Amino acid sequence: MSAVVATAAFLPGAAGAAAAAPSGEASPCAPLWSATTAYPAGGTVSHHGRNWSAAWWTQNENPGATTVWADRGACTGGVSDFAVSEAQFDAIFPERDPFYTYQGLIDALHAYPRFANTGTPQTRAREAAAFLTHADFESVGLRYVKEINEANYGRKCDDTQPYGCPAGREAYYGRGPIMFSWNFNYKAAGDALGLDLLNDPWLVERDPSVAWQTALWYWNTQNGPGTMTSHDAMVGGAGFGETIRSLNGALECDGGNPESVASRVARYERITGIVGTAPGTGLTC
Repeated sequence: MSAVVATAAFLPGAAGAAAAAPSGEASPCAPLWSATTAYPAGGTVSHHGRNWSAAWWTQNENPGATTVWADRGACTGGVSDFAVSEAQFDAIFPERDPFYTYQGLIDALHAYPRFANTGTPQTRAREAAAFLTHADFESVGLRYVKEINEANYGRKCDDTQPYGCPAGREAYYGRGPIMFSWNFNYKAAGDALGLDLLNDPWLVERDPSVAWQTALWYWNTQNGPGTMTSHDAMVGGAGFGETIRSLNGALECDGGNPESVASRVARYERITGIVGTAPGTGLTC
């Protein structure tokens, strides 16, 4: 994956045919993908701020979630079709730090196109709500871009790793919506995202899209103390409780901290209410 983060500018109500753009510039967004429209081979649509072209005839197959669609890159002038609208995002995080932009989240979606883009509309909305719930909990309503307690900074360097901590022992503190931390996580996520986060962990607190991408990396690829990724928990029907286990289950689940679990569940129920979907079953761990 390229280290360049592409930015897609969304203009309410705008949609048009994709056209070639000068090298290095995003193309105009094609008409927004529709689940009810049948697309022939070569048909082009926009979805999540990117253009996609169909390899063969398709209908009701989300771009990014199936192999029929080829990613043609970021586009400009389209309409956001993420499961959570910007108005809902604002309602979820009314006092957030200005660093955490809705556009930054939308720009990050290209890193894991199956996120909140798999299954029924209800499943997609629940996954988006669950992800934003943990961001709400970990960063206190997105009020904090980095870990507050600087005394913890030096503890996030694992000297047993062969690559060490080239940015300094105190460089791998928590940052972003889930307080992403530890040198081994910066290394693994950076490798997956095509970013040199091991040598430049500060990129997570400089670029909103990168901050959201690190959270999406963990959500979509890491089990943590659980038995499945949070993405799999939400699209497979295990429920919100298993996302708690994957994120912090060693400390909170199975009676470890029932108050914390209850707080996460309450936040999830609030956020699903804002998004307009039922929270489902399996809420606790």
